Amino acid sequence: MKHNLLKSLAAVSSMTFISRILGFIRDAIIARVFGVSIATDAFFVAFKLPNLLRRIFAEGAFSQAFVPILAEYKTQEGDEATRTFVAYIAGLLTLVLAVITLIGILAAPFIIYITAPGFANTTEKFELTTLLLRITFPYILLISLSSLCGAILNTWNRFSIPAFAPTFLNFSMIGCALFMTPYVNPPILALAIAVVIGGFLQLGYQLPYLYKIGMLVLPRINLKHKGVWLVLTKMVPAIIGVSAGQISLILNTIFASFLAAGSVSWMYYADRLMEFPAGVLGVALGTILLPSLSKHAAGNQPGKFNELIDWGLRLCLLLALPAAVALGILSEALTVTLFQYNAFSATDSLMTQKALIAYSLGLLGLILIKVLAPGFYARKDIKTPLIIAVIAIVLTQCLNLILIKPLGHVGLALSIGLGACFNAYMLLWQLKQQKIYTPLKGWYSFLVKLALAVLVMAGTLFLALYFVPSWEQGGMLVRLIRLLGVVILGAGSYFGMLYLFGFKIRDYIVRNK
Repeated sequence: MKHNLLKSLAAVSSMTFISRILGFIRDAIIARVFGVSIATDAFFVAFKLPNLLRRIFAEGAFSQAFVPILAEYKTQEGDEATRTFVAYIAGLLTLVLAVITLIGILAAPFIIYITAPGFANTTEKFELTTLLLRITFPYILLISLSSLCGAILNTWNRFSIPAFAPTFLNFSMIGCALFMTPYVNPPILALAIAVVIGGFLQLGYQLPYLYKIGMLVLPRINLKHKGVWLVLTKMVPAIIGVSAGQISLILNTIFASFLAAGSVSWMYYADRLMEFPAGVLGVALGTILLPSLSKHAAGNQPGKFNELIDWGLRLCLLLALPAAVALGILSEALTVTLFQYNAFSATDSLMTQKALIAYSLGLLGLILIKVLAPGFYARKDIKTPLIIAVIAIVLTQCLNLILIKPLGHVGLALSIGLGACFNAYMLLWQLKQQKIYTPLKGWYSFLVKLALAVLVMAGTLFLALYFVPSWEQGGMLVRLIRLLGVVILGAGSYFGMLYLFGFKIRDYIVRNK
């Protein structure tokens, strides 16, 4: 069976886009219903730890270790052996995470002492945070099993199903914030309950689709199974790599805490805007490339493996480069239109805008990593990207020390982007050095045409911005319509130039068997 990867990319990107939009709506509703208070501080701290564990275990390390081995079983061992492997992995994952969840619930007060020591000074805040952590901690078990289901479905080319699953958490939190709060005391408990409900919904939504592909199995325990041990040995370096990235984010927050008041918030809002293209494109590309590359690696098809990486790189540059340029040019329009209301002042908007420009310089690197790293993971090589990631993190922190004094929070944002570009360059260099990837013909012509199209787009955007009224004018709806018009004009000029240069959608359709 052949599968259109460009169609899959569009499906995953659109689902991720919907999820990000719902995330913005969720945050707006939470702010409107709960405001900023002891209760919201308690909830965000309580939800932070299971969310951190989710990123480390479920979405990051587990997928990197599990998907290539699953693809090998699917390709070489047959359905029955694959079902057995999945059952044993599900059993081990359930057992380990159930223990972690139980420990987390029992040790909740100690965890709060470690992660939010300042809360101990206020008994009410400390006790509320402890209660909320105990309620939300089972989410790590539910979301990890959901990620297991998603990894299996992605390997069977059912990309849109797991891509849509995260929207259920947003729906749950929106619904509970609006309709449950009058019935629980304190009202913030509604959000903690919503997190658990969202975890159940994300897991339950995917189970019927697992049944359709014949991979819905009862979890079993067998620690002697060779596939289980292979996943475990690959997970250890993967956990270190993913944890290193989370540590880097924590260190950046610590740096920002020493700067002027508001620095953390300015970086947060700029990051939210930067995460839109990074998530919609980068996450989508990584999602479809890892299982597809893993199949080619398992089937010993180096030619198709090389073609797929080349396709991913070209598509990434085709979409990420104009997005990065547009993000920088439209930084003022975006920040003023989306955030500059009421308590969010013009100064806040300006500082967020500066951070967004700095982030935009590294956006291409951040998205390229999602294309290049699967080239190693698919071959069960987690060590190489791990070493590169650690070096990039050290470089980022060194740049923080150098840039924080002259540039403040902008220097921190710039350090992240430069570190990501270094990471991407080193991954590409290693892929070529190890002869895993060799660029196909036509790159020079492709880059020249792409650069010209981006220049035309940039000129169009600057011209449009010259004629539009000040972005502070009008309400949110007026500003959004104005911004949408400028974006459509810029996108039209870019894709119009690509069309004139002979770029066609059918040239980027890749069918994966």
